[in-house]
Amino acid sequence: MNEEIEIILEETEERMTNAISHLESELAKLRAGKATPMLLDGITVDYYGVNTPLGQVSNINTPDPKTIVVQPWEKNMLGPIEKAILSSNIGLTPMNNGELIRINVPALTEERRLQLVKKVKNEGENARISIRNSRKWANDELKRLLKEGMAEDLEKDAADKVQEYTDDYVKRVDTVIEIKEKDLLTV
Repeated sequence: MNEEIEIILEETEERMTNAISHLESELAKLRAGKATPMLLDGITVDYYGVNTPLGQVSNINTPDPKTIVVQPWEKNMLGPIEKAILSSNIGLTPMNNGELIRINVPALTEERRLQLVKKVKNEGENARISIRNSRKWANDELKRLLKEGMAEDLEKDAADKVQEYTDDYVKRVDTVIEIKEKDLLTV
């Protein structure tokens, strides 16, 4: 196959893989009633004037399935960490005991579970859109190569390969969504 086609196919697969990775990272932030340090991903703390990820100024662990413990490396960081968690809108309330911050993760109500399932489906649709956009980009690039004189059968074979990638990655999205929904709806 043409070297340019290979590059287009690799780029397409990379874009589709990134869509799956992004979906998984977004879904990891949704809680299923279980405490996990990933719930605090994306929270930044003002550390001497620099916005720093929470994991870089403290130790985060889960001693039991309903509790997250944040142990700052410096005691003077307790206040800013507590403030950052409260302002992050993750729906959890930190409790500062002067040594560490404890966060109790309450069990999800049925209504909240259904809201989270909707959000999961929405994230899944966003991933599918991203995958379809990757397919469109690849097909546009292949058409450009066709106009530049590439053989039609090479373009057709490459377009078929792009469609195979698309089908495969959409199935992966469906699988990831199904697993997360099952996790959310399990009481």
